[in-house]
Amino acid sequence: MGNKKLTVAAPQSPDRRSGQKKPHAVVIGSGFGGLAAAVRLSARGYQVTILEKLDAPGGRAYVHERDGFSFDAGPTIITAPFLLEELWNLAGRRFEDDIDLRLMDPFYRIRFDDGRIFDYSGDAEKVKAQIAEYSPADVAGYDRFMKMSEAVFKVGFEDLAHVPFNSVMDMAKIVPDMTRLQSYRTVYGMVSSYIKDPYIRQVLSFHPLLIGGNPFTVTSIYVLISFLERKWGVHSAMGGTGAIVKGLVSLIEGQGSEIRYQAEVDQILVKNGKAAGVRLNSGEEIPAQVVVSDVDPATTYGKMLTGHKRRRWTDSKIERSKYSNGLFVWYFGTKRQYPDVKHHTILLGPRYRGLIQEIFKQKTLAEDFSLYLYRPTATDPSLAPEGCDTFYALSPVPHLGGETDWEAQAEPYRARIARYLSETVLPGLEDQIATSLVTTPQDFKHRLNSHLGAGFSLEPILTQSAWFRPHNKSEEVDGLYLVGAGTHPGAGVPGVISSARVLDTVVPDASSFV
Repeated sequence: MGNKKLTVAAPQSPDRRSGQKKPHAVVIGSGFGGLAAAVRLSARGYQVTILEKLDAPGGRAYVHERDGFSFDAGPTIITAPFLLEELWNLAGRRFEDDIDLRLMDPFYRIRFDDGRIFDYSGDAEKVKAQIAEYSPADVAGYDRFMKMSEAVFKVGFEDLAHVPFNSVMDMAKIVPDMTRLQSYRTVYGMVSSYIKDPYIRQVLSFHPLLIGGNPFTVTSIYVLISFLERKWGVHSAMGGTGAIVKGLVSLIEGQGSEIRYQAEVDQILVKNGKAAGVRLNSGEEIPAQVVVSDVDPATTYGKMLTGHKRRRWTDSKIERSKYSNGLFVWYFGTKRQYPDVKHHTILLGPRYRGLIQEIFKQKTLAEDFSLYLYRPTATDPSLAPEGCDTFYALSPVPHLGGETDWEAQAEPYRARIARYLSETVLPGLEDQIATSLVTTPQDFKHRLNSHLGAGFSLEPILTQSAWFRPHNKSEEVDGLYLVGAGTHPGAGVPGVISSARVLDTVVPDASSFV
């Protein structure tokens, strides 16, 4: 996954074609946001160096290799593939030449606690036929909901996802549209205005949990996900999400830029109010004309800019802000295959609202849980040894603002999940484990530099969206830019890649430094 030689990048490097020196851009972190930023900056004439704390790229999309099993650490659902195609085009390559993307059918199998099943897909007629089995009266409501989802999508995604919110006037311009689209409502409230059946309300409102949002408090802007999925589908890459990360690294190296691994940034250097480069925890300083942080904004501002007086994102504002839920993820390989289990399965627990409230509000670890079960070997058997399966089970849990002692709770919680899976969709699981790995919010905090171990940075409530979110063009330091889940437009692979699209508008062209 790239050359791991730790070389020092010069502030400017010669352009092989013109002989002119290129301005240097440093990108902190190699998650999807950082990788996309590097491709875009390089295409615009910058010499780019990515500095990655870990030993391999990906950030939350890191790949764990254990005992012949390959585990995508985080993102597994690919929507809006045109965003990836655009990056390949910018690097002079074709996405389809490097990545084999497969459409999922169904997108997800949803299993309710009483054993009832709902296969959610982009086929409206199939979805409506299933809704009719639960609640015939809600079929017409589903059509009306999808029309609203499309209207929100056209504004929230097509018009605004790649547009910076640098001033309060940028926010004021969208207020009429947001009011018309009822963005003051919550996702669950919006769904409930069209749907009466409690099962179908869950089917159409769980999506915010995949990006760190509480369906009962997150702005209804996120109902756009339903139409986004119908428009482009839900995809997975052969080779797992890690194949896309590897492909992006190949693009970046092909552009003449580099990634340095095990290179942890300690401080962003500021001279005369402008970002001037970074200092690593080894003490090495790397000068740059542009610095892009793909690190959680709370960490970027609270840990990497400690020597600079901050006007907006002060320590007290960082602490007052609301953060997304944490994640407990159990990665496991099995000695046998489970062919009846789909690629993506949502296993909903006995409680919906009550469980979510405990996670987000009380911040207590409940006895019950809901799970996202990922079985990539349903599509790509090469991710496990022959005759075996690769899985992960992801459970939304409180972030570290609660009192959960993960040192004590991780193994009992994993065992409860294993027992539940063994009794439901993976019979005999506890006797079939070939390899096992657990990550908790503590790992997100210490390994991924996520404030409070939050899985998706800031919670996407209305007062922490668009202009209210940390800006893509830093409010604190000129020449510093933010990408990733914690800035605009937010979490999820499309959102994070779109945050790098914003850089085209806010980062000066490389020619301005020459």
